[in-house]
Amino acid sequence: MRMASLHPATRCSGRLAREEGIFAGISSGATLAGALQLARRVPPGTNILCMLPDTGERYLSTQLFADIEADMDEAELEISRSTPLCRFEAPPPAAAAAAAAREQPVVMFALEWCEFCWSVRKLFAQLGIEYRSIDLDSVAYQEGDRGGKIRVVLREQTGSPTIPQIFIGGRHVGGCTDAFDAFKSGALQALLREAGVAFNERPGLDPYSLLPQWLHPRKRA
Repeated sequence: MRMASLHPATRCSGRLAREEGIFAGISSGATLAGALQLARRVPPGTNILCMLPDTGERYLSTQLFADIEADMDEAELEISRSTPLCRFEAPPPAAAAAAAAREQPVVMFALEWCEFCWSVRKLFAQLGIEYRSIDLDSVAYQEGDRGGKIRVVLREQTGSPTIPQIFIGGRHVGGCTDAFDAFKSGALQALLREAGVAFNERPGLDPYSLLPQWLHPRKRA
């Protein structure tokens, strides 16, 4: 079936995917088709709001996307390579990672109901530290097992399978007890100062007092 012979709504959905990179369904195509018809009648310079109400997943196996290959061709790959933050075959450049670290220097990969994560949250609250918590078991990271995939990458990069994992200024601190030990030694405070993060000194605070009370004290050599 040729694209020109398709219904205008279906044809617009295909063009959105092929020409604009917008993965939309037939309802969205109909919305755009109506907006285009309206644009032919209204005065030049008129603003038309067109909201695309659905995505195209359910139509992947239909004629709608039959002429769009699943894999990128060489021309599409070349476009990807020309845009540093949109490259599929390489990680983001160091400059982009550094910029993200400056924007939010303290990042914790956590679980919503992990008591060790909450112990670190308590420490950050005591110190008045602003941080970003990436909760890998939250609804936002469930689709496509994003949280699980991030955990695999974290384990590969840090060598540790446990959660939480904390980064300050792009530098890996470690897990809960690693952060507590770093606080007691002053290393955590030094990293915070280096990253320009404001915090309360809280001299005399024992971070291990923030652990769940059911834990037995660890004997240290």
